[in-house]
Amino acid sequence: LYPPELLLQSVEIAGRCTFSLDELRYEYPRELVPDGETAASWLRRLTFEGLDERYPHGTPAVVLKLVEHELALIADLGYEAYFLTVHDIVRFARGRGILCQGRGSAANSAVCYALGVTEVDPGRMQVLFERFISKERNEPPDIDVDFEHERREEVMQYIYRKYGRDRAALTAALATYRPRSALRDVGKAFGLSLDQVDRLAKTIAWWDGKQVQDERLVEAGFDPGNPLVGQVVDFAHQLVGFPRHLSQHSGGFVIARDRLTRLVPVENAAMDGRTVIQWDKDDLDALGLLKVDVLALGMLTAIRRTLDALDAAGVTAYPIPSHSLTPNPWRLQDIPAEDEQTYAMIQRADTIGVFQIESRAQMTMLPRLKPKCFYDLVIEVAIVRPGPIQGGMVHPYLRRRQGLEPVTYPSEAVKGVLERTLGISIFQEQVMQLVVVAAGFTAGEADRVRRAMAAWRRKGGLEPFRDRLLAGMLARGYSADYAEQIFRQIQGFGEYGFPESHAASFALLVYVSCWLKCHHPAAFACGLLNAQPLGFYSPSEIVQDVKRHRVQVLPPDVTVSGWDCVLERPDAGCTRGGDGGGSSGGTGSPALRLGLRMVKGLSEAGASRLVAARRQAPFVDLDDLARRAALQRADVNALAAADALCALAGHRREAWWQALALEADTPLTRAPRDAVQASLLPPTEGEDVMLDYSTLGLTLRRHPLALLRPMLAGRRLSTADAVRAARNGQVIRACGIVTCRQRPSTASGVVFVTLEDETGHINVVVWPTIVEKQRRELLGSRLMTVYGHVQREGEVVHLVAGRLVDDTRLLGRLVTTSRDFG
Repeated sequence: LYPPELLLQSVEIAGRCTFSLDELRYEYPRELVPDGETAASWLRRLTFEGLDERYPHGTPAVVLKLVEHELALIADLGYEAYFLTVHDIVRFARGRGILCQGRGSAANSAVCYALGVTEVDPGRMQVLFERFISKERNEPPDIDVDFEHERREEVMQYIYRKYGRDRAALTAALATYRPRSALRDVGKAFGLSLDQVDRLAKTIAWWDGKQVQDERLVEAGFDPGNPLVGQVVDFAHQLVGFPRHLSQHSGGFVIARDRLTRLVPVENAAMDGRTVIQWDKDDLDALGLLKVDVLALGMLTAIRRTLDALDAAGVTAYPIPSHSLTPNPWRLQDIPAEDEQTYAMIQRADTIGVFQIESRAQMTMLPRLKPKCFYDLVIEVAIVRPGPIQGGMVHPYLRRRQGLEPVTYPSEAVKGVLERTLGISIFQEQVMQLVVVAAGFTAGEADRVRRAMAAWRRKGGLEPFRDRLLAGMLARGYSADYAEQIFRQIQGFGEYGFPESHAASFALLVYVSCWLKCHHPAAFACGLLNAQPLGFYSPSEIVQDVKRHRVQVLPPDVTVSGWDCVLERPDAGCTRGGDGGGSSGGTGSPALRLGLRMVKGLSEAGASRLVAARRQAPFVDLDDLARRAALQRADVNALAAADALCALAGHRREAWWQALALEADTPLTRAPRDAVQASLLPPTEGEDVMLDYSTLGLTLRRHPLALLRPMLAGRRLSTADAVRAARNGQVIRACGIVTCRQRPSTASGVVFVTLEDETGHINVVVWPTIVEKQRRELLGSRLMTVYGHVQREGEVVHLVAGRLVDDTRLLGRLVTTSRDFG
């Protein structure tokens, strides 16, 4: 088609195209350094200014030594601009009163502490800086910063404003097909109804693997022999593992000195005001791009709202600064370290709602590990993870900690790595050090293992290191069993690696949330409710727990409630039947008033108008409320259904009836009316409880199982209190509302179920044989009865299921929800 001379010219042009990614040169932003300063001098100045603020009575010599060492290494590698960039973002957040906490490989350095990136005092940790920044690796450090999840967008928009959308963008994350999503998309493509698609997908649990079994199809009401069903399943199998879509990373920002499009392809995100790089986040490492993770953390929002509740209630910070004449706003720094009462609460596993150690597995571990200092919390955060569990490290560590097993080391080199954790490798950094000191890997080879671990779930790639690891350890005199154990742990960390630096950052928030729960339970519950949705526990469970801690909980009430939950004096406002919402925690202890945010169906705009009108004058009646607050009928109905109008209209039936009489504001409807109102009977307690759950998601009246207790007692079903008091091995039967189902990947098919009744929680263990035999009862019950026996280990009590019964019918129209496999 083309003349030979043009073809030759095309070959010459092709020969000039020798582009390599190595030719791209990433440069850090330049505007962070003021005139007359270099990046190194400015970082040094900010660091020492921060030290003066952190240590007003003088910086300890050990910290000064750490800072000088770190600054020298940062300067040697030219990473000053990275630290300045993170400092600038954190400075903006703190200036806006946004709580933030740094974590990641460099976040727990002395420099980061001085810059305010992290609140973890380097004097409380022994984290070696070279594990994070080293000449051997020659790559930028990794600092993740968590911000309050409700205010993270303010920080992101600050970055876009400062650098421009042509220089800053979020990284992307590649989502691949899993069995459920593949079945949904293929089912729709083949014309199945949405109901059929939903039924088919929900029958598949994540532990069923990548293949859809015929028995699962039968359970969903499908015929495995149907050709259409066969095609849907076959194509779904083929799709599993294929790319589904490119989404935004949870918060990884790339910032460049010049136009980012010169380095990587960029597009506008679906959300207004955001720009996204089209590459997967892991591919950015090839260019060594500056990536700062601006992440959202719900617990930071909860802590901020807890501190705000204490400020609003006039509760002063402890200890009160001696130089302060007026109470200062609460800060994280005001929370005293190493509080004995807090650790006693943690050891009892009284940790519902706190950060990280609130899960079933963590609450089982706490009475056994018995944390009594900050570093114990660092270990607690990291030990209940796939790495230590799959590597068989948990039980040996506990036995050594309890003095049941001697602390030994296979060599002095290994002792230097594992001494602080009693000879057991718990942290990712320790595993990486072991491959160097025990298997002869170089620092560069160890880093390749780390990279392979990070990508193992998606790409594989760990097996090539196995033979080298085993050979290296055997050659140095270590046993084959010990070498295999180290490799299993590497695989475990590939599933979910948890470095010591991350654990330390998380442990600080664990301690803060536990201290607040221990000393200010009403305020902490208030903060959790105002930060919803978040966390492991529902609002109902949070309220049930705080009532068990003798905090009075008051209902939402249009005459006193704002949008948010608040603290107020006990016995204030409208109360309800049953147990009166909990007993007060003693003279002067604040009560928790539920806010209008708890009322389902109530608009925030309507609630704002209600509060504004109430400030002008108290409401006389429901008509006055609806007229002055300009409430829509839907808002009035929502308030009536939630029993939030009791102070103006009586019980919820009376409120409903009066709401029906509300008309448009016209001269005719403003005329006096002489009609006599009918007197309606109040709802029964059971009806009230049911309506509480449907309109608030919780009840302040008696627990639903307290109402069912006479019937349950007739069937000889025990309470949670009775299960906790039972002896080991005792045969017992119990019933409760399902609040949580879990199936950890490390549990070999065991499913853990949490039941709730009026006296507390029951932890149920369901072995794989029962899981398969009674799958419908296990996954479908909202009210579950368990026949089994008690398994007790000290303070840890489980009910091991022998038979499950679905008693959901006893709940009638009561709506309950559970957190399943999340």
